[in-house]
Amino acid sequence: MHAQDIFNQTATAFSFEFFPPKTPEAAESLYASMRELEALKPHFVSITYGAGGSTRDLTHDLVVKVKQETTLEPVPHLTCVCHSEAEINAILERYARAGIGNILALGGDVPKALAGHDRARDAFRYAADLVRHIRRFNERYAKGLHPDPRGFGIGVAGYPEGHPTTPNRVRELDLLKAKIEAGADYICTQLFFDNRDFYDFRDRCSLVGVTVPIVAGIMPITSLKGMMGMADMALGCRFPAPLMRAVNRTGGDPDSVRRVGIHWATEQCRDLLDHRVRGLHFYTLNRSTATREIYLNLGVKDSRGPVSGIGGGVWTTPA
Repeated sequence: MHAQDIFNQTATAFSFEFFPPKTPEAAESLYASMRELEALKPHFVSITYGAGGSTRDLTHDLVVKVKQETTLEPVPHLTCVCHSEAEINAILERYARAGIGNILALGGDVPKALAGHDRARDAFRYAADLVRHIRRFNERYAKGLHPDPRGFGIGVAGYPEGHPTTPNRVRELDLLKAKIEAGADYICTQLFFDNRDFYDFRDRCSLVGVTVPIVAGIMPITSLKGMMGMADMALGCRFPAPLMRAVNRTGGDPDSVRRVGIHWATEQCRDLLDHRVRGLHFYTLNRSTATREIYLNLGVKDSRGPVSGIGGGVWTTPA
């Protein structure tokens, strides 16, 4: 389903993120998690992408497998890094023939294994350039190649706490707006732990004329090691003092840390839903348990019920 249709049909879209497994054991674990999360009926699932080499191919294979063998709607990540225009077109053609509805277009970072890569060799340097190219692809090739004559819906990334490589926050909003003007349909944010950062980001987007749906990225803390990993992965995400105090009170006990993390993420989601967030995107780390617990804590059976704005709630007067 095209992103425009998803957001037109629901007040709040729910989505999950996975990354391609590197071993047979990891693949088996991922598919088990997917089957468990499939029961929650997310509106889409995104699949991450590594520039260059086998990781890139694993993404393509997983995307097609998810499309063909599950009811999930996969949204593959696609980055500018280490790609010629011909390679980008080949990927888009493969996804179009497989019936993939949407792409998450990213600038991307040069992987450590390719630290000497010359970005001047890449066809596109910035995400806005990639968005523009996908839009042109839609206009030129979608009819007859893609099952939707509009071609791909396009998502882009947003950073509530600011992008670490763009310290000028005014300039950062200009770059984000450029991605929307190039043709992006929605924004999916990096993870954050203080909803005030998200609300301020949403308001700043509105002030510069960015009105597409903004999906909030949520990653529950499930371990101290994972907490440190998040800070590295998100390039410096901020842990609010109340969250740090709550983690400190656990004394490092693994079960207690996990309970604190699930509770904090649940309260984030509850507050975001109360403030009419257009989407919640769960970074699952290829596991299902934490996400399923948050759904239970919210009283949500699956993503297609009253919480997403479809139908009435328990306070609706019976017919």
